[in-house]
Amino acid sequence: MAEPWICKYKAGNLADIPQKEKTRIADYVKSYRTQKKKALLLAGPSGIGKTSLVHALAKDLGLELIEINASDQRNRENILSIIGMASRQQSLFSKGKLILVDEVEGLSGTQDRGGIPALVSVIAKSSFPIILTTDSLEDDRISPLKKVSLQIELSEPTHDEVFAILKRICDKEGISYDDFSLRTLARRNGGDIRAAINDLQSLSGGAKIGREQIDLLSDREQAEHIKDALLRIFKPTGHELSLGALDNVDMDLAEAIMWIDENLPKEYRKPNDLCRAYDALSRADVYMGRIRRWQHWRFLVYASALATAGVASAKDERLKEPVDYVRSRRPLSIWMANQRYVKRKAIAEKIAQKTHTSSKRALTDILPYVQFCIRNNDRAMQGYFDFDDEEVEWLRR
Repeated sequence: MAEPWICKYKAGNLADIPQKEKTRIADYVKSYRTQKKKALLLAGPSGIGKTSLVHALAKDLGLELIEINASDQRNRENILSIIGMASRQQSLFSKGKLILVDEVEGLSGTQDRGGIPALVSVIAKSSFPIILTTDSLEDDRISPLKKVSLQIELSEPTHDEVFAILKRICDKEGISYDDFSLRTLARRNGGDIRAAINDLQSLSGGAKIGREQIDLLSDREQAEHIKDALLRIFKPTGHELSLGALDNVDMDLAEAIMWIDENLPKEYRKPNDLCRAYDALSRADVYMGRIRRWQHWRFLVYASALATAGVASAKDERLKEPVDYVRSRRPLSIWMANQRYVKRKAIAEKIAQKTHTSSKRALTDILPYVQFCIRNNDRAMQGYFDFDDEEVEWLRR
């Protein structure tokens, strides 16, 4: 049986990794002993090379790689016995270690019960860098891990970077190709390097990649990138092309609406066009609110139609110049607003745990007294609740 090309041609070192974030990740591992956060949470869509980056990093730095992935049972006992032991013991080969825990969002299942709390405790005591991977930082299941980790989002490779990887494989395998067909293959898979390599191997039976081979993939539904969908919404003046623009986008409609909201003023320059477009988008948001409140999922078709065809039909003429679409800044604004209360929430949770009450009750009834004591240098109070220096500084304000 032929070796899978995703294994045969996996990145041998960091030079083979296209993403620029690799430098920051390598710097974190090299300076681990001085880092405040004892784990690194690496996020990005499936297939863009998160695991390959960690493997290449370990090889470049001469570190022993200890890996536990989604195929392993990762409950509390296994985390403590495998990762816990590896995080404290010196390598058998007298060199440093790098610990990888893949797809941490999967730790919340029934089989992996207790895995996340156990991993948090291991991170706090680890003598070696721990890298965790996840598809999304927005997953609430990994919130405890986010609190103890440095978070880095790995960017998706560009079409040109995926094309360069496919081209190198074709050259090594002796496969003839034309640039247009190979670039089409790279573009079809977005930034998913793994899917692109798998497609290349599946089409390479005749040692040739051309239009005929690429057409064989046409029956398989491909996930469309959100930026391509925005083009179908903003550029046509009618609704025919726009109505199904989000059908193949692997993204929640609420997030897609935020993308539309963020980029709408760039495309619609006339006040009347902008007014009509935002009217349609606001109506879509009303339907999304009804879905969240009452679980009336039949409204989803109306929300989608208003966000796509409704916005597309709002303009009299399209903007001819190209626009660089960007991700909505609203989640960042919400995150920054929430960060103002993170310290207060953490303090309330510590008080609640010690006083056997709810965090809400601790916040309203007990925190003012604790704050008064800390301001008067009550070290016994600080020790009892195990407040760190930053929390004490916050309480003294």
